[in-house]
Amino acid sequence: MTAAGTEGANMAQLSDSQLVVLSAACRRDDRSVYPLTIKLSGGAVAKVLGSLLNKGLIKEVQAGREDTVWREDKKRGRITLRATPAAFKALSIEDDTSADAATGGSTDTATGKGSKPADTPRTRAGSKQAQLIEMLKRPGGATIDEIMVTYKWQSHTVRGVIAGALKKKLGLNVTSEKIDGRGRVYRIV
Repeated sequence: MTAAGTEGANMAQLSDSQLVVLSAACRRDDRSVYPLTIKLSGGAVAKVLGSLLNKGLIKEVQAGREDTVWREDKKRGRITLRATPAAFKALSIEDDTSADAATGGSTDTATGKGSKPADTPRTRAGSKQAQLIEMLKRPGGATIDEIMVTYKWQSHTVRGVIAGALKKKLGLNVTSEKIDGRGRVYRIV
């Protein structure tokens, strides 16, 4: 696949299963695909992960002692999977590792783990994540259904982005309350 093809990979081209796997991996400090947060049969797992590998959204790396093994390689040994910077781009999430390179943070290439700079994660201007944050900052907030319609996401993707990218990764205070006639409304306060 060409670099342009990888950069063109976006959420519209990803299945729900691929989105769940990628968003979970992007939330982890080591970017590990494992443990999977979705229940799939063995054949389906291979198909989902194989497709993500072909799109350049995950990559094979040498597995550490504690890592789940994706496959064994005669030359490289035990192999596991990690999310790539392209995965963050496809999910419209700011990648901490790109900030590491710019600010002098180091990364252990064997484990993919690195020391992070003290500054907080940022959202790229104009990204879906930035647009979602603005949507949730409105006085009326937004419901899961409104976000689903706006971004053409599935409900579990919306919940995953709110819980993972916004709350955990960016540390935003996202509240929810049930409003009669509208349902559960989410806001950033």
